[in-house]
Amino acid sequence: MHRRRIVLVSIMLAGAGGSLFAADHGPDLLPTVGSIERLDPRLDALVPPGTAIEVLAMGFAWAEGPVWVPDERGGLPAGSLLFSDIPHNRVHRWNAKDGVSVFLEPAGFTGPAAYGKERGSNGLTLDREGRLISCEHGDRRVSRLERDGGKVTLADRFEGKRFNSPNDAAVHSSGAIYFTDPPYGLPKQMDDPRRELEWCGVYRVAPAGDVTLLAKTMTRPNGLAFSPDEKLLYVAQSDPQAPLWKVFRVGPDGMLDEGRTFFDAAALAANRKGMPDGLRVDRAGNLFATGPGGVLVFAPDGTHLGTLLTGQATANCTFDSTGTTLYITADSLLCRVQITGAVAN
Repeated sequence: MHRRRIVLVSIMLAGAGGSLFAADHGPDLLPTVGSIERLDPRLDALVPPGTAIEVLAMGFAWAEGPVWVPDERGGLPAGSLLFSDIPHNRVHRWNAKDGVSVFLEPAGFTGPAAYGKERGSNGLTLDREGRLISCEHGDRRVSRLERDGGKVTLADRFEGKRFNSPNDAAVHSSGAIYFTDPPYGLPKQMDDPRRELEWCGVYRVAPAGDVTLLAKTMTRPNGLAFSPDEKLLYVAQSDPQAPLWKVFRVGPDGMLDEGRTFFDAAALAANRKGMPDGLRVDRAGNLFATGPGGVLVFAPDGTHLGTLLTGQATANCTFDSTGTTLYITADSLLCRVQITGAVAN
């Protein structure tokens, strides 16, 4: 959608008495949503006072997995944001000039029949060569989009058994791909007769293609991201019974220790929409993690500095290549926040 079109839609909603958006904006400005909750003075250095959450586009069934494409190394559209709409089985493209368009369809399920409500791709990231890595719910695999067209399956099984539904991925500087495998893409989730694994795991795909199980103690592992020095791996757990973020130490061999709780979100989840989901880490080690209320901002020591309150169940976020723009997928919305943060990990 173009800017003017988004503004008109929000004004119409305001007239109907059901707007999510602030109505006081000019014809050349984007609508805004939510507010910024400030719990620690350190947040001001990352998200300046007066910052707004801008709405770039709307109308998606469940927007997820955003990734910024800085250049054309991987054959992707440079200067664009790619993100999933899981129920619609699409990957969309957004840029400031053209707005939103469909980039890839189907994106996560290529079968001939209907397959649940969350069959599309979820988490998206880029490998070290700039190629698109997708976690595909319906096809139950981690794939790579090749420069010359078509996809390559990087992993779809562990010890001969199919994954549940790969959810999100992070690429290590070694080229290894770390990903999570909760049951959300299966039509009946944990009770689906197609489940072949007894756990929801965190896995590593080595550059040579070997798949290693790193952890199987998390009940619903979801978003994940490395610390700037790659010595830590943060993993969200989107379990309503135990909503939290864990942090694992990454060994020289790429394996993880038993991990510890980084932040327990149970108290917040009792009163706010959303579960711990996608996350990103800036070069100073601060976490921008979607969860109850919107995007929670944490210092490396685990202090909750504040929350970008979207008012929506918020799925994921990513930085642009400068680290000064945070893109957010929040239910049916694609949003943007201008920050003073650093280059994303």
